Amino acid sequence: MENLKAKAYKLRENTLDIIMAGGGGHIGGDMSVMETLVALYYKEMNISPANQNDPNRDYFILSKGHSVEAYYAVLCDRGFLDYEDVKNRFSKFGSPYIGHPNNKLPGMEMNSGSLGHGLPVAVGLALGNRMSKRNSRTYVVMGDGELAEGSVWEGFMSGHMYKLDSLCAVIDRNHLQISGNTEDVMAHEVLRDRVASFGWHVISVEDGNDLDQMIAAFEEAKKTKGQPTCILADTVKGKGSPVMENKASWHHHVPTAEEYDEIMKDLKAREEELSK
Repeated sequence: MENLKAKAYKLRENTLDIIMAGGGGHIGGDMSVMETLVALYYKEMNISPANQNDPNRDYFILSKGHSVEAYYAVLCDRGFLDYEDVKNRFSKFGSPYIGHPNNKLPGMEMNSGSLGHGLPVAVGLALGNRMSKRNSRTYVVMGDGELAEGSVWEGFMSGHMYKLDSLCAVIDRNHLQISGNTEDVMAHEVLRDRVASFGWHVISVEDGNDLDQMIAAFEEAKKTKGQPTCILADTVKGKGSPVMENKASWHHHVPTAEEYDEIMKDLKAREEELSK
């Protein structure tokens, strides 16, 4: 576990380098969602380069597709993609490594980023897998700003209607979106109660950047029967460096050389601390 906690910061370093090399990226959400991705790809999901075409694998959709740089970093480390190739070609003309997930790449199920689509598609995947008598689980990660989309709530209704207990949604609740605080843009008061009212089992994770808490939540989701699960992961936008943390301006920002050095120093220090 300690190795995985350190890895989450090493992958943040790789994410930062991908963004710097490509000259763009949604760094704030990349950093907030990292522990969710690490918990899924290193502990929870039955998915690997060896079984990525097996219909009985688990399925993952990054609905908040603008956090693709973190997704690239994880897929590279897990062996789906080549890190140097991604870093050197990210966001370049003609490159397949674009600013949102591209399902022509190994390990990516869906072109996402048009917000509000991930959950409805995940409902369809989970329903289709059940009809095909597979044991697959389906996971989808959404942003909290994305909850303003009506299709999200249609997805919540459908997931409950079909009692899709193989479906687990995660809301990366970092409280910030491109235009500011979510509560100023489209408030999410009593979010837990709201999602539960749609018939979902809801797990509130006090610190969604704590790997132990996220893994425990996913384990609880696996044990939940008769209804889908939604994990509300309370995270920090820009997690890993005070330069970025809890600042809406870092939703989409390329660090200056000075900011890069300071952020990398903070990330490496945290990685080393967790590696001891």
